[in-house]
Amino acid sequence: MARRSVLFTPADRPDMCRKAPDSGADVVVFDLEDAVAPARKDEAREAVSEVLTSDFDPDCEVCVRVTREHDADLDALLDGDPRLDALMLPKVEGGEDVAALADSLADRDATYPVFALVETARGVLNADAIAAAETTTAVCFGAEDLAADIGARRTDDGTEVLYARERTVLAASAAGIDAIDTLVTDIEATERLREDADFAIDLGYGGKMAIHPAQVPVINDAYTPDDERIAWAERVLDGKDEADAEGRGVFRVDDEMIDAPLVAQAERVLDRARAADST
Repeated sequence: MARRSVLFTPADRPDMCRKAPDSGADVVVFDLEDAVAPARKDEAREAVSEVLTSDFDPDCEVCVRVTREHDADLDALLDGDPRLDALMLPKVEGGEDVAALADSLADRDATYPVFALVETARGVLNADAIAAAETTTAVCFGAEDLAADIGARRTDDGTEVLYARERTVLAASAAGIDAIDTLVTDIEATERLREDADFAIDLGYGGKMAIHPAQVPVINDAYTPDDERIAWAERVLDGKDEADAEGRGVFRVDDEMIDAPLVAQAERVLDRARAADST
């Protein structure tokens, strides 16, 4: 499934939750954590539960970001038959955090895949164990909370979080799961969002988080291969078929020598194109 764009929506705004899939996001996340004031948590739980158990049935993946103390969240969310695909767990610091959420779900005769947010120093250092946890389906890198945790000053070029960003995507790749990149918090900075998404693609991320519907088309476009890139990938795989038939390990496409790593790149390009077409 495509997870190019992951859009957050406050869980205490049911009108916004219902409209969120209209943005074109591949994943919508109804947020019970940072987007909801402490005094409104109970109201937000009731509101999102009502949405998920109504006639709400979008084509995209539906997720809820629970709080760290998630028992009350789960009691509300699982009351009925919710239209829910996954849960997001914030500030994950080890595989045991994901396991604890899975245990809490099991106590309620439920199971859901988990988007694990890596956004603290301890979480970054334990990213491999977090990604390898049984129910983790994706790791999401949160630069803003990480910067606050370590006392870093956020910059547009992001060098202060680059190591953590790279470590998170490596952990996801090693575990064979999705890596979702951090937010660009300036909603108006469309060009910076596009550049940041392109850089995240270069690092190996398969998608990016968004905090406003206007960011979704920019992200989706960045993560959808253009016609030229698709055509290159198709030529590479056609060349591989010919090389395999002739028993050659390397071959030439467009004056470029192609070997196994470039074949893998071509396969990822077409996988991403097919995933985008299916949304």
